[in-house]
Amino acid sequence: MTIERLQTYIDEMQEIGEEIRTFVAGMSYDDFAGNLLAQRGIGMNLLMIGEASMQLAKEFPEFVADHPDIPWIKIRGMRNRIAHGYRSISMETLWDTVQTSIPDLLDKLHSLRNWRAQGE
Repeated sequence: MTIERLQTYIDEMQEIGEEIRTFVAGMSYDDFAGNLLAQRGIGMNLLMIGEASMQLAKEFPEFVADHPDIPWIKIRGMRNRIAHGYRSISMETLWDTVQTSIPDLLDKLHSLRNWRAQGE
């Protein structure tokens, strides 16, 4: 596995996270709860972040172990929850993920942008 592939997974997760922020920009929870298109778009994007995380963990387990501040297991758990029980996920859970977890993840992924330069 190449370092470029690792960077691709990180970049994908960042890009998808930014898309999520764009989807809900200016929305209230009530707007989101009444917008099936936004709900589906967010669900799909969270699934894609989880998939990238799963592939990254599979191909680069040492990298995942070296960065325990990123909630890899929770990301994959959300992916599995969406893939296998999407219709039963509460809108509050999706909204909370978008409002809290995604900004935190984006901050952490951004800090990885120069991880090789930091001596790893």
